[in-house]
Amino acid sequence: MRVLLLGGTGEARELAKLLVAEGIEVLSSLAGRTAAAVHPVGDVRVGGFGGVDGLIAWLRVHPVDAVVDATHPFAAQMTANAAAAAARTGVPLVVLRRAGWNASVGDDWRWVDTASAAAELLPALGSRVFLTIGRQGLADFADTGLWTLARCVDAPQPLPTWCTLVLARGPFAVEHELALLRRHQIDVLVTKDSGGPATAAKLAAASELSLPVVVIRRPELPRGPEVVESVAEAAQWVMRLSHSPST
Repeated sequence: MRVLLLGGTGEARELAKLLVAEGIEVLSSLAGRTAAAVHPVGDVRVGGFGGVDGLIAWLRVHPVDAVVDATHPFAAQMTANAAAAAARTGVPLVVLRRAGWNASVGDDWRWVDTASAAAELLPALGSRVFLTIGRQGLADFADTGLWTLARCVDAPQPLPTWCTLVLARGPFAVEHELALLRRHQIDVLVTKDSGGPATAAKLAAASELSLPVVVIRRPELPRGPEVVESVAEAAQWVMRLSHSPST
């Protein structure tokens, strides 16, 4: 059995390792936007497909028995393309999306739909901002007039001059996040609802310091494909398919 795994996340790397150990041929596809990306077990391709039509053409030249979309929860375009291509080619597709974050009692979270909406809220919440939304969407915060610390895995190009930039890759410990927030006197945090434990420590730190948190909601998933929340569920889906008579 051959699986196209749309990856780039820790869950995708974990799933690739599990499937290869079960004798499944896995080709992981990485977008190539992150420098020095960690490669998973199995075969790897890097780069986009060229939209829905490009993915369909690729699937016809490189037939697979299934597609697993384990991209980032905010990789909405890739997920939409995968759903459309799977529907038009008949290739089975499952979407692996880790569960989102939930506020605890006493947390001060403000939910918004976009980065621009988050930027509009900030002046009423604080004056020293910690942005943890990655490179995309940073420009929406350029005109807030607030002191801003932005953390990214890779540096945006061109380099922003309106914020202080720190480059780091998770996972992060709560103690690390507390020290960073205190050192920079942060009074408001902005994040995406990425979910997962790798970057959740900032939320625990913000809660301990009673800081308001602005959370950008995830884009909606397309209708059609089955959705699972864990690597184990995704692996089970693939294994069931591998044992079906038509595979």
